[in-house]
Amino acid sequence: MTDSVTALSGMYAAEARYLAAGGPGEAPFDLLAPFFAPDVVLHQADALPYGGTWRGHAGLERFFLAMSEAWESFDMVEQEFLATGATAVVLTRVRARARATGRELTFPILQTIRVEDGRIREVHPFYWDTAAIADACAGPVTDDGTGTSR
Repeated sequence: MTDSVTALSGMYAAEARYLAAGGPGEAPFDLLAPFFAPDVVLHQADALPYGGTWRGHAGLERFFLAMSEAWESFDMVEQEFLATGATAVVLTRVRARARATGRELTFPILQTIRVEDGRIREVHPFYWDTAAIADACAGPVTDDGTGTSR
């Protein structure tokens, strides 16, 4: 098994334990920390409700909180490792329910994940349709009487 497969398999198993223990705000991030380099960088598309660049373990903790605010459930239904070198490529099919709207979506995410010294150093997820995800996660649009929405 390659270094990246070992690191990612361990992280996905730890993530399942983390979520089962209550997830962000409830479970300790210590369950996941050993799988990420201290200076890990996660790049999320800016158009997503949890978009931006998240740095280090503290940044990942904030990212998981932002994800849990956006999604009531976020299940990785199927994963396929397309490349397993120092940079792994993982195709994941996700089934998720948006917290704000209750809408359910099924969508793919393709991630490039750089692994160094057995730890995840950098992650670039690519979503096919960020607009559909942002729309599903947006709260109900209301008119406040001034013509301003939301």
